[in-house]
Amino acid sequence: MRLHEIKPAEGSVFKNKRVGRGTGSGMGKTSTMGHKGQKARSGSKKNGFEGGQMPLARRLPKRGFTNIFAKVYNIVNISDLEVFEDGTVITQALLHETRIISKMEKDGLKVLGRGELTKRLDIKAAKCSKSAEEAIKACGGTFEVV
Repeated sequence: MRLHEIKPAEGSVFKNKRVGRGTGSGMGKTSTMGHKGQKARSGSKKNGFEGGQMPLARRLPKRGFTNIFAKVYNIVNISDLEVFEDGTVITQALLHETRIISKMEKDGLKVLGRGELTKRLDIKAAKCSKSAEEAIKACGGTFEVV
């Protein structure tokens, strides 16, 4: 096989339908749109019209809203921190590097108390639950608000 002999797989390449290019093409004049009507007009939204019935988007009730002032934290349980050595300083950046959190949220890190902690860790985070702070201090570690 040579480079000039390579062809795409059978049926994988399609020619574009060239409409509105004269009667000889078989797709001239109305350009496959039929005659008149909403579906023949330019800019037609073919699927939004329900023929006089109230459209689905207007039949369904509006619910809720997005609070633009809501704080977004990376949430980590103390059981997730067991992978670190004693005396490690834990920050949001360190957790991101070790892939415990997938992306760094703008408002920082929040530590929650699910699970057990057996290692002495120094944690720097934006927030911490009471149970997590008690578990950290019980192991001899520290928690600092950043």
